Amino acid sequence: MINAYTYNTLVLIKELCNGCRMCYYVCPHGVFKLNGKVIDIIKKEDCMECGACQLNCPTKAITVDSGVGCATAMFVASLKRKKEPACS
Repeated sequence: MINAYTYNTLVLIKELCNGCRMCYYVCPHGVFKLNGKVIDIIKKEDCMECGACQLNCPTKAITVDSGVGCATAMFVASLKRKKEPACS
């Protein structure tokens, strides 16, 4: 199995972050934390690359290649009726 963290595509450009916290609010795995007036990635290994943070970032400070990570593996496993996704 592939370790999702090794291939994680989540990127934060701190210079573009305005501290709105939208990524923090929409992330289902608590990957982000407010650090002063900007966001930090504190648990990159927990990112399932669903893309919610990127879609909700008004300044485009976050990019993630959704459709390649754990979220996709979970959907594919479900469609193929497998018990566990190959993302851990």
